Amino acid sequence: MYLMDYHHHSNHSFDSKALMEEVCIKAIENNIKEICFTEHFSVNPLAPTYGHMDFSKYLQEIKDCQEKFQHRLTIKAGIELCEPHISLEKYKETLEPLNLDFILGSVHNINNQKLRLVLKDHQHHAYQLYFEELYKMVSTADIDVIAHLDLMKRYAFKDHGIYQFGEYQELIQQILKKAIERNIGIEINTSGLRAAFKQSLPAMNIVQLYKELGGEILTIGSDSHKADTVGANLQEAYSLAEQCGFNYIYKFEKRVPIPVKI
Repeated sequence: MYLMDYHHHSNHSFDSKALMEEVCIKAIENNIKEICFTEHFSVNPLAPTYGHMDFSKYLQEIKDCQEKFQHRLTIKAGIELCEPHISLEKYKETLEPLNLDFILGSVHNINNQKLRLVLKDHQHHAYQLYFEELYKMVSTADIDVIAHLDLMKRYAFKDHGIYQFGEYQELIQQILKKAIERNIGIEINTSGLRAAFKQSLPAMNIVQLYKELGGEILTIGSDSHKADTVGANLQEAYSLAEQCGFNYIYKFEKRVPIPVKI
């Protein structure tokens, strides 16, 4: 199986200390064939990710690792954008010259509030607000894949448990339809399998719904912030994809989706 980890952070992200070279070495040890680094980035001065990214340093390190590990590991340059539907022009101006391979879009903040605070202030409407923000993102943002589509449960689980899928199914369906219409994929993010709630992000029923609606572009990522957990739970995610009827997982090159048979 051609294992790929398409969501990984290194010390180019504000919340990771992982060294890119060590991540690559560990990926090879774990039989991963292809990895895409997806560092956090925001153009919003109020977001915690703002100001951390040095693109020239990041891309040089990608290049160095590509040369060092060229016969053992394929390495792609990606980014995870925070709220990419806000300040669209500024994102375009910054990213267009970089010629990246892959762009993940995520919602970590709503009205400049972290999701934990949104949950605290609007506990009965937090999921609704989150999914509405995701719909705004997928409607306008220039992204390739939606990251960890039901992320709010990471923060809500301890005190509120897992959300009821049926309650938000219509809104989730709108998000997925819009994604398909705009040729945007979703990921199976395995970080939730390592959390207390033991569920991928998004949950299996969302992955199934995406497939039923005609969605095809699916990536898999560990969302690891450490070298030791590169590729964690990938096999489970590949199995989940197969159970949902997918025959291919996608990789990206200069933002072009390329299917790889499972």
